This record gives sequence, C-alpha cells and structure tokens, in this order.
Amino acid sequence: MTTLLTTHDVAKIVATKGLPHMFERMVDYLEADFARWTDFDKTARTAAHSDVGVIELMPVADDKEYSFKFVNGHPGNTRFGLPTVMAFGALADVATGMPTVLSELTMTTAIRTAATSVMAAKQLARKDAKSMALIGNGAQSEFQALAFHQLLGIEEVRLFDVDPAATDKLVTNLAAAAPSLRVVRAANTAEAVRSADIVTTVTADKTNATILRVDMIEPGMHINCVGGDCPGKTELDPAILLRPNTRTFVEFEPQSRIEGELQHMDETFSVTEFWQVVAKLAGGRGNDTEVTIFDSVGFALEDYSALRLMRDCAVELKLGSHTDLVPVMEDPKDLFGHLTGSKAAQQAA
Repeated sequence: MTTLLTTHDVAKIVATKGLPHMFERMVDYLEADFARWTDFDKTARTAAHSDVGVIELMPVADDKEYSFKFVNGHPGNTRFGLPTVMAFGALADVATGMPTVLSELTMTTAIRTAATSVMAAKQLARKDAKSMALIGNGAQSEFQALAFHQLLGIEEVRLFDVDPAATDKLVTNLAAAAPSLRVVRAANTAEAVRSADIVTTVTADKTNATILRVDMIEPGMHINCVGGDCPGKTELDPAILLRPNTRTFVEFEPQSRIEGELQHMDETFSVTEFWQVVAKLAGGRGNDTEVTIFDSVGFALEDYSALRLMRDCAVELKLGSHTDLVPVMEDPKDLFGHLTGSKAAQQAA
C-alpha cells in the first residue's frame, strides 16, 4: 500500500513539531543529501511553458529510492483563488517501482525552499549577519523571514513589494509568529537593501526583471535569489554577477544555466555547485567583503529531502493514510481478472 500525506497531515506535522523544528530538520536532511550528491542520478526538470505560467516535473533517484515532484508556477492564479505555486510528489522503491509515498508538496515546498536558503546562507553569508532585505512579500516570504530569524539569528527584516497588500499580510503574520523580529517597511527596493547583510529576492512575475541593480550592492552582502526559476524569469542586473570580488553558487549547473540568473551569462562564466561546499570540496565565503550570490532555482534533490522528512515525521506521529494506488492482486499476472471482478479480484478486495 502507498502512504498518502494530505495537506491536513502536513499541517498537523508542523503544528505538532513546530515550524522552527521543521526548518532545522529540513536543513539537516538537505545537508545530508547534498553531501552525497554523487550518489544521485540527476537531470534538469522538464517544463511545459505557456504565456501565463509553467508546469514542471522534477525527478531524481539514488540506488534505493526514486522521487519526483509535479509543480506549477502561475503568477496570475491569485485572481482565481488559487496559489501561484501548487505541487505534489512521490517516493518509489527503485527495486520494484512500487510507489511508497504520495504527498502534498505545496506547503512542504515552502518549508524546503526557505530551508535551502538557510543551508546556503550558513556557508555564504557573513557570520555576523543580523539584517535581511526581503523583496517580494508573497506566499514564500514568511517562510524565508522566519527561517532566517529562527535558524540564523536575523534580527531585522526590511520589506518591499509592489503590492502593499502583500506587505500588509506579511507584517501581520510576522508580528504573530515572531514578535521579537524587528520588521521595517521600506518605500522601495533601494531603501530596503541599503546596508542589509542579506538580500533575498522572491518575486513571482514571469519576466526578466531588474529587481536589484548593481549600484545597490554593497561589499559583504549575501544575495539569495529565489524568484528567478525558469527561462525568461530573472531578478538581477547581470552586471551584479560580473562585479569584482563576487562569487556565484548554484544547485545543479545544467539546470541553472537554463533557468536562473545564469541565463544572462555565457558558458564561460564560472560558478560553484553548492554541494561541493557541503562536501568540503570547495570553499564558501572567502572574506567579509566578498559578495556571494546563491542563484537558487529549486532542484529535485531538495524535494527528495523534503519527502523523506515528511515521511519520517508521519511515521513518528502515526499520520497519513494507506491507499491502494496500485492494485493488490492475488495473482499479479491477472490484471484483467482483477479489473473485471473475477473471484481472485473479489478475494483480494
């Protein structure tokens, strides 16, 4: 039987364990899997693009488990009462192909995306970082702000969004979830990022935007690019990546070349895959004046980590239900008999 984890199961896991605990464990699971990066069969995700959004399939596998996520990105969905991003995913046994877990991943992806940002910032941001600018105050923004506050000690977050209502929502949620976090509303992006230790961009529009200009970048900043995650969707002035004393880190380079800020760069532009930092094969931040960029587009291995975590939490809390996603047959060669109601099928029912 396949274990089904619904949105209600995931919400109960978070309510029982607590969001800080889930962020912390998610980082641990991500680091464990990134450290064994070479164990995985990896590929860039496949995508079906339209004028209004994208639908993607993200697979990855090691020698024991196969994982995939189905996810969309439709910035106009809020007009129809739907989230911009919706997702579900599965784990399967490599030895048999049997799907073992089918899970919601909309809420889980929000947690894993923020945890991935923290995983990178642990190595790439200055150790004394206390302030973060958060540009884009939509569905992912609370998760980014809380993860950085709870796990990295960020004391002040400066907010800007072209939609004031989005910032209103974020301010209200942060006041309730993290009353000790100092929240500052900025009049524009430049005001928000001025003197910030970390700058996180998490905008939704499918366009080659210039959210950050090169004149906004200050020595020692860590830039956490989250919103640029498909062809034709970026957030940075390309000159930022080319400025002196600046290094760019990515997840899976072949995918990032297609989707991330690297779309603007030619094939000779040098980047470091972040797994090498986790595995101690490459260094992270070099000095306190270096500008570091995490060009985060989202990679399937992160969803595998997230599915593992939710499966383990569900086992710990005895959550989830069993569903016959695959037919259970007395004679596994008699699919026709099972379907049409033979005696063997009736016995198995």
